[in-house]
Amino acid sequence: IGLVLQRGRAQVLERLADDPRYLAQRGLFDGEAPFIGVPIRVGHETVGVLALQPPPVARERLEDDAHLAEMVANLIGQTVRLAQQVRQERRDIAEERDTLRRAVRNRYGFDNVVGHTMKMKQIFEQVRQVAKWNTTVLVRGETGTGKELIAQSIHYNSPRAAGPFVKLNCAALPENLLESELFGHEKGAFTGAMAQRKGRFEMADGGTLFLDEIGEISASFQAKLLRVLQEGELERVGGVRTLKVDVRVIAATNRDLENEVEQGKFREDLYYRLNVMPIMLPPLRERVEDIPEIARHLVDKIGASQGRPLNITDAALRVLLHHAWPGNVRELENCIERAAVMSDNGTIDRDLILISGIEERVTPLRGGAAAIDLNDPELDERERVIAALEQAGWVQAKAARLLNMTPRQIAYRIQTLNIKVRQI
Repeated sequence: IGLVLQRGRAQVLERLADDPRYLAQRGLFDGEAPFIGVPIRVGHETVGVLALQPPPVARERLEDDAHLAEMVANLIGQTVRLAQQVRQERRDIAEERDTLRRAVRNRYGFDNVVGHTMKMKQIFEQVRQVAKWNTTVLVRGETGTGKELIAQSIHYNSPRAAGPFVKLNCAALPENLLESELFGHEKGAFTGAMAQRKGRFEMADGGTLFLDEIGEISASFQAKLLRVLQEGELERVGGVRTLKVDVRVIAATNRDLENEVEQGKFREDLYYRLNVMPIMLPPLRERVEDIPEIARHLVDKIGASQGRPLNITDAALRVLLHHAWPGNVRELENCIERAAVMSDNGTIDRDLILISGIEERVTPLRGGAAAIDLNDPELDERERVIAALEQAGWVQAKAARLLNMTPRQIAYRIQTLNIKVRQI
């Protein structure tokens, strides 16, 4: 056997005892019987030996038996090779999974959610606390404020981080499809149901289900959803078997659910089931101090997707600071991406921001705030002229007096600085 393993060649003996290497005292083989030993190969490497003994009366077909043994050894070698491949693939998948988990946790870590205003710090503390538990969370805020990002941060920093994060926009589907999408369906449950299908609740078992636009679901579907939240049980559409699921639900809405409850459009019991831990996200206009940091973060993100370094000028940032951002962070990202597409040299300046459709302003947006100091050394000439025009209600003669200029001088600057005059 050792010789077969060492040399990688078959050994066939008509009588085993005739070979001087046979050690009869071990009692493993019959010395009077033939012996066949063939190598088990994986590629060019011999990884084992298939040893067998036909009965003494089978000496006449010994060559056929040896050929059969080689065929069996080849099959064993193929099985070993496949087993090694499967083992290596499992190791590779485990390594990739761990790498992806680390990457996802880094991406959705609390330190990577941009914002340092007091309101955002309070939200981060809420998220940090609620992530520890299985409490149902209701994330509230205007469209584009980052509700999904907060939901992801909760999941990937919770004990459920190793489980799936499944999301569904409840406003994107009609009620009949929404039920099938959330609860799944059995084969033949309705026209087109060609096979059994798991729903999002089953997919999220052991993890987190994010239900965006929860305020859009109908009253009849609210009752079905309430049962799953209360009991952790569901039936697939067309099924009779009750399924248990272990899912943490994070819901999100931009609607005034309290008003919806008062009007009878949203079930009060479902509202209280969802509103266990509410997190209110402020609109971007209420945390303008975060805009430069968010903008630079988005510039880096877009630059990475474009495969080139991008930067944004201070003048461009000042334009962004004075926009109302009704679409919040999503609108800001779209604005910066449009400007980045138009940038040949990788620099996003004020002109590119204005080309993207943003209206240039200098006067503070917040009600009751003092007017811009026209002598502020931080203002460049263009911003100083725009600030004067805004304070003067875009009456050029009045703006000229604020700047100690003549109407002709301010008209010249409006033209040379390419300021778009607004009619008020």
